[in-house]
Amino acid sequence: MQGALLRIEDLHVEVSGRLVLNGIWLELRRGETHIIMGPNASGKTTLAMAILGHPAYKVVRGRLLFDGMDITHLSTTERIRLGISVAFQNPPAIRGVKLGDLLAACVRLRRSDEDLGPACDLLREIGLDPRRFLSRDINVGFSGGEKKRAEIAQVLAMRPKLMVLDEPDSGVDIDSLKLIGSAIRKAARELGCATLVITHYRHIVPYIRPTLVHVLYGGRIVASGRPSELLDKLEELGYSRFAELAMKEGWRA
Repeated sequence: MQGALLRIEDLHVEVSGRLVLNGIWLELRRGETHIIMGPNASGKTTLAMAILGHPAYKVVRGRLLFDGMDITHLSTTERIRLGISVAFQNPPAIRGVKLGDLLAACVRLRRSDEDLGPACDLLREIGLDPRRFLSRDINVGFSGGEKKRAEIAQVLAMRPKLMVLDEPDSGVDIDSLKLIGSAIRKAARELGCATLVITHYRHIVPYIRPTLVHVLYGGRIVASGRPSELLDKLEELGYSRFAELAMKEGWRA
């Protein structure tokens, strides 16, 4: 069996001196899509930022391996060059920088295209008209769904080996949800990359068809399994009761 592209071993992470992740173990292989679910303040975004190497998120124990390389202490820039790309939960508005220019720069990170053809194709893929959006300042005046779609387009432009998508379904309508979920699934299939999607809810699951779902609670993964095995039970019990039973009974794939 092919080895893990991303392997997280006993990861403990502090933010502002507070321990947020308390022993994360996780493996993703190429072509797999995993979902991390959990309530607010469970450590989901901290996990994404730790994978990216954000300096505010301090690894105090454990390590991250990417394609067999220990990246625990590499910079964010070095990780991006290796093929890790993250879509943020709350992408900022940036005045004076055009979306088309940023997409073109993202494309050039992974290939040598100089024209805007690939950027136009990416925008169409996620339901944004290039004629309206290429010349606009990034996220300035964008709706919630438009921000999320533009953020996904930037990730896809880099053709990453690993996509980490932090709540791509938050604050979007059902049409945007379907477009975003379908684009994620299509890109994961065409690129053969590993994909980690962080979310609160199950709504995006039918569109991306994940390999596994992991439930993060109190800084630890308390259960892992196929969507059909976990999601109905999670919805019925709620996170607190689910986590209590999962830790007691050992619900792991």
